[in-house]
Amino acid sequence: MNDLKQHQLINELNFKAIRSSGAGGQHVNKTSSKIELTFDLENSLSLSEDEKTLLKTKLASKLTKENLLILFCEETRSQHKNKELAIKRFLQLIKTNLVKPKKRRPTKPSRSSILKNVEKNKRKSLKKDLRKKPKLD
Repeated sequence: MNDLKQHQLINELNFKAIRSSGAGGQHVNKTSSKIELTFDLENSLSLSEDEKTLLKTKLASKLTKENLLILFCEETRSQHKNKELAIKRFLQLIKTNLVKPKKRRPTKPSRSSILKNVEKNKRKSLKKDLRKKPKLD
């Protein structure tokens, strides 16, 4: 993913600051340091239709019914750091899920591997035959 595309994606993000839970004493009650990042996958202009369908299938569990991707970040007490962390996570999530898996090419086992398997199975069979009680005729 190139820098221009990343910049376009970042411009399409919506941020919302919310009061964070956790440590911080009285400061927590006054400041909104938790960041909620939302990305509208359906109406994105920087992604092609193929990329959108790929992301919809791969991120199905993380998307809402309206195809919104919502990420939260409340790791630090700084709103700006939380925003940066949320953007990094978002870009990493998009980058990893845009990778198309390689198509599997079915292969045949080589002749030598078939012969090795046959030989190995014969030896195993012989070993188990030798464990049996001898037949008295």
